[in-house]
Amino acid sequence: MTKEPFISKEALEVITAAFPTPFHLYDEKGIREKARALYQAFSWNKGFKEYFAVKATPTPAILKILQEEGCGVDCATDVEVMMSEKLGFKDIMFTSNDTQGSEFVYAREVGAIINLDAYEHIAFLKEVAGIPEAVCLRYNPGGVFSLGTDIMDHPEESKFGMTKEQLLQGYRELKELGVKEFGLHAFLASNTVTNDYYPTLARQLFELALEIREQTGVTLDFINLSGGIGVNYRPEQEANDIAVIGEGVRKAYEEVLTPAGMGEVKIYTELGRFMLAPHGHLVTKVLHRKETYRTYIGVDASAANLMRPAFYGAYHHITNISRPDAPLEVVDVVGSLCENNDKFAVQRDLPQAEVGDTLVIHDAGAHGFSMGYNYNGRLRSAEILLQEDGSARMIRRAEKPEDYFATLYGFDFEK
Repeated sequence: MTKEPFISKEALEVITAAFPTPFHLYDEKGIREKARALYQAFSWNKGFKEYFAVKATPTPAILKILQEEGCGVDCATDVEVMMSEKLGFKDIMFTSNDTQGSEFVYAREVGAIINLDAYEHIAFLKEVAGIPEAVCLRYNPGGVFSLGTDIMDHPEESKFGMTKEQLLQGYRELKELGVKEFGLHAFLASNTVTNDYYPTLARQLFELALEIREQTGVTLDFINLSGGIGVNYRPEQEANDIAVIGEGVRKAYEEVLTPAGMGEVKIYTELGRFMLAPHGHLVTKVLHRKETYRTYIGVDASAANLMRPAFYGAYHHITNISRPDAPLEVVDVVGSLCENNDKFAVQRDLPQAEVGDTLVIHDAGAHGFSMGYNYNGRLRSAEILLQEDGSARMIRRAEKPEDYFATLYGFDFEK
């Protein structure tokens, strides 16, 4: 099975002639269509809002597209908040953990909704920044999260969120401290490729919302389902259907919340991977072929451009767009870092690649560029936007050696 790039061979040849590889390429049309499909799927909830997870793709041109499509942003650090505020976002969720006091102060200054990761942070927030009128609490149910017989993840091993007892006590204290708007947030599994995850999570949180009201007198204003809707990195996987997912959440909402008089609760999401991953390619060219105990295809990209395969052993589909119909061979596709895990593919059947061929690494639009790093002095590559009219423009230039050296000048290193 295979995946088709969102760009033709001929169109990509024009772009690679203008911009040297490697680079990340994003599909504006696909991004806009995904955002519209999400909002359509949750149109039954009049307060629905997508808070795009900035950590997935912290690129201003991409964030502006999502802003135009009605999205807010979810930020994990003060620098992400700074970028969002500079871009004019008004709807900012600050979902941090192990947070510095200065970050809470800044989040309050810009009017972000603070989503507290720990019960202990209520007292800390009060001390360093004061308690705002709107606060969200992050829940971790512990144990194992499963759908049927499939174990999806192990919340009890996660550093995020608080226990139910801490959650309930937190709402009681926040109510006494004058909070007027309350939210609930939970993230129980990452990159799920099933239409059942969100509806199952939502039902649990909706039932918990009733318990919170009964135990504390607090009626939630919003429930944030967070991220967790994944993408089909492997071609044999069936992509999630956001319309089916939205309908599943609506069914749980109308069965649990509406009869209990809580039909005004707003639903929020924080979908970084789902919104962007399929709409980004890492484009790279073949530099070398090497034959030893295996056949190695050496490319001009490395784990510095896309860390997920090296870091997680993650699968990313690869298309040889130059010669897709060449005979198959078993190869490792590797970068130039002095690390043996710098591999985009291990013992994979791929069309025979020659020096100069262009390879497209799929589903790199989220947690791709953003996880880049400078090991070996490798520099981060450019980002290019394939615009709706078919033209391409650079939306982030490639780093230069001067960028790498900028923090060293004056410290035993001179210009």
